[in-house]
Amino acid sequence: MAEKAEQLGFDLCRVAAPDAIPEAPARLRAWLDSGAAGDMDWMHETADRRGDPRVLWPEVRSIVMLGLNYGPSDNPLALLDDRGAANVSVYARHRDYHDVIKGRLKELAGVLASAGAGVKVFVDTAPVMEKPLAEAAGIGWQGKHTNLVSRGFGSWLFLGSIFTTALLEPDVAEPDHCGSCRACLDICPTSAFPAPYRLDARRCISYLTIEHKGHIPREFRRPIGNRVYGCDDCLAVCPWNKWARQAREAKFLARDEFRAPRLADWLGLDDTGFRRLFAGSPVKRIGRARFLRNLLIAAGNSGDRAVLEAILPHLRDASALVRAMAVWAVGELETAANLSALASSYSGDEPDPGVRAEWAALRPGAALPLNGER
Repeated sequence: MAEKAEQLGFDLCRVAAPDAIPEAPARLRAWLDSGAAGDMDWMHETADRRGDPRVLWPEVRSIVMLGLNYGPSDNPLALLDDRGAANVSVYARHRDYHDVIKGRLKELAGVLASAGAGVKVFVDTAPVMEKPLAEAAGIGWQGKHTNLVSRGFGSWLFLGSIFTTALLEPDVAEPDHCGSCRACLDICPTSAFPAPYRLDARRCISYLTIEHKGHIPREFRRPIGNRVYGCDDCLAVCPWNKWARQAREAKFLARDEFRAPRLADWLGLDDTGFRRLFAGSPVKRIGRARFLRNLLIAAGNSGDRAVLEAILPHLRDASALVRAMAVWAVGELETAANLSALASSYSGDEPDPGVRAEWAALRPGAALPLNGER
């Protein structure tokens, strides 16, 4: 099994028993009850199946966990200093890993199926707690940032699983090797970790830029910096990355257009251009409106008034998400005199309360007509 997994490009292959994470249901429920999942309602809806693999599939007798390295070729934190660039999380700078991994999982599962075993394959989108199961299988351990860390590959592993009715010998769980290190907790720009091993998704930039569908709260916009899809800070700073290596899978190497794309260029994307650029990329799933929302926050943080030319058209965008963040970005970059002139041209007929709030919150000195008043 392990030999076939290696032939298919997997870097790690380990086995966990389906009852190997008995504490998971209670921990998951406590986290959900705290509200830390934000508006990820699907987490609540699938909690029972997610917490216990045997609820998801009662016939399962073994779980084969697979890890595939997607290590970057350079330091992901370096791009944060280029405020005119759009910073996309490492995992989304190439082909969607779901598409790459699932076919290989099915081929590997075929080894078990050919011996008469039942199999089911899962890659992230199903209600499976991959990280606790990967820890139980010995692939790595969940660090203080709640992400998986590997002694051999650092922070950069995609995970997949094969549930099977075959009874396989489980591997030994990986112990925690974080020690007294707090690097991942201390680097977080939005203080998303209320304590080690606890994440408040509502404060997490990855959640805010990917999962969150609404207006991003004002307190998080400046800390977002130029991160337009996800955040790698807590992953990239981990000392265990000294053992990490660049991905050997060519489909996980960053596309050239994702290495340091200019905010101004991407702000000009219409819906067709967005779909074309991000075809085969996980970025595509959040849609143009949410992506432009993120781009406009990054533009507002750029400190470059030259980008205003690319921002201003979005004040009249069809999406309220886009309009709201265009107003905020203009307020971050424009002078007080020009803001006042811009505000005086505002008709006040904005239907979305979030956008109206952004107009009202512009810098002092802009006399804003609201509710149709002039």
